[in-house]
Amino acid sequence: MGTMAHEPSPCTIKSPVMLQVGDMRTELGRPGVAVIDVILPHSQTIDLQEIVFKNYYTAFLSLRVLRQSSAGGGDESPSKWVTCLRNYCLMPHPHTEEGSQDYFSVSRPQMLCDMDRVAAIRLILRQPSPVWLHFSIEELQLFPVNQKSPQKGFPAWLSCPSQERPAGLHDGLPDADRVSSEVQQMWVLTEMLQASQPAGQIGRFDVDGCYDLNLLSYT
Repeated sequence: MGTMAHEPSPCTIKSPVMLQVGDMRTELGRPGVAVIDVILPHSQTIDLQEIVFKNYYTAFLSLRVLRQSSAGGGDESPSKWVTCLRNYCLMPHPHTEEGSQDYFSVSRPQMLCDMDRVAAIRLILRQPSPVWLHFSIEELQLFPVNQKSPQKGFPAWLSCPSQERPAGLHDGLPDADRVSSEVQQMWVLTEMLQASQPAGQIGRFDVDGCYDLNLLSYT
């Protein structure tokens, strides 16, 4: 019975999609934003209590969740993406190592919206510092209500609800909601193209090996 105390929910973690900031053909260009989608098994939802992960040089984290409607079966209240965490600081000083490889826990009371009936999660990672060209998160686990994650030595400064962030860190980075919307459109279009051409491989709007935000916005 003790082995079930810290059982995370099964999920599928998609590969990160890196979005460019600036012209990648020059020294000023860099992949300053990454998007990771987490999908639950087909037709399943979770009443999410906590998200646990290990950082890898991500400075700020935003979360959006796809919540299933509580309506009995009508079409009046469809599922939709909502922002539940905005620009959560993982590295207090993005140009230095602090927090870059720490374990983090984001729990239900920290969220901006109801975390019941969650069918998918979108993580939007930001790194404004040009020092770190590669950033992500690792060992991601989702814990439902009534489950408690094992402690993994979370940094002490996380207990402070108000985290000071140096001014100007987000300059030049696109808005998290806009990034999420454009990536959703990109993946929908990719699925449509793959369905119409099952025999061929389709690049995800890459230009010279990188993603161009101008190509992601087509509405």
